[in-house]
Amino acid sequence: MVHPDFRAADLHSHTTASDGRLTPEELIRLAKEKGLAAIGVTDHDTVTGLEGALAAGNSYGITVVPGVELSTEWEEKEIHILGYYLDWLEGNLLGFLEAMRRERSRRVARIVTRLQELGYNVNLGEVQREAQGEAVGRPHIAAALVRRGYFPNLKTAFKTLLARGRPAYVPRAKVAPVRAVEVILKAGGVPVLAHPGLSQADPLIPDLVAAGLQGIEVYYPYHSAGVTKHYLELAARFDLVVTGGSDFHGIVDESHGDLGACCVSMAKVEELQARAKKIKERTTKV
Repeated sequence: MVHPDFRAADLHSHTTASDGRLTPEELIRLAKEKGLAAIGVTDHDTVTGLEGALAAGNSYGITVVPGVELSTEWEEKEIHILGYYLDWLEGNLLGFLEAMRRERSRRVARIVTRLQELGYNVNLGEVQREAQGEAVGRPHIAAALVRRGYFPNLKTAFKTLLARGRPAYVPRAKVAPVRAVEVILKAGGVPVLAHPGLSQADPLIPDLVAAGLQGIEVYYPYHSAGVTKHYLELAARFDLVVTGGSDFHGIVDESHGDLGACCVSMAKVEELQARAKKIKERTTKV
């Protein structure tokens, strides 16, 4: 439970629209139960959960920060870029997400074919059923393998078959992090580098800032005190908004925290809103 004297915002969470376990309405209800003042809904490469989340926010009296988490790659590393307060119906953004959705579907089909060649009795239909939402991906393949009894949990399925370098791994189509920043800015949103301690891509940060990066996710469940201090210093150096969130997916494991486990104050939400307003003003003038 979040301390009642602290108006807390967890700015990183996922729903069934991507690879979360809770529907948008269930997620917002849980945020209310935990005493959060605000929650960022940031599904992977899709905005289809935002309408339901915003409606639930109105019902439960909790601020929903509309967002997205875009998957990119840089020097063999996965780099995730969060976008906040973007116009999630903007045409360029929707076109970009649709292209990503098609690529995700092609990649999943190739992975399933590879698994079948390796002797695993799993098919595309059951993977799609695991997905529920439109953003199908490796977590749903892992869930299908677990349901079939091949592995005890998602972590083992990834380590054995689906992680980079493992037998069923298929590379994703490369989207540059700078491109994701540009897409978010064009949609009037605030681009933020997600969990930098995991991606370990510090040399990339100056290029992202030059492209328009506005924030960095400093507070994260698996950032140590030293890592947190390091990114606080970088945020100050580059004039970036300091954000934080649990990366809640509906379960708590070594990769994701419990909802409310990592928060920032509502002042940071207001700072994101202020930056979004300036970005939208600049975008309108162009």
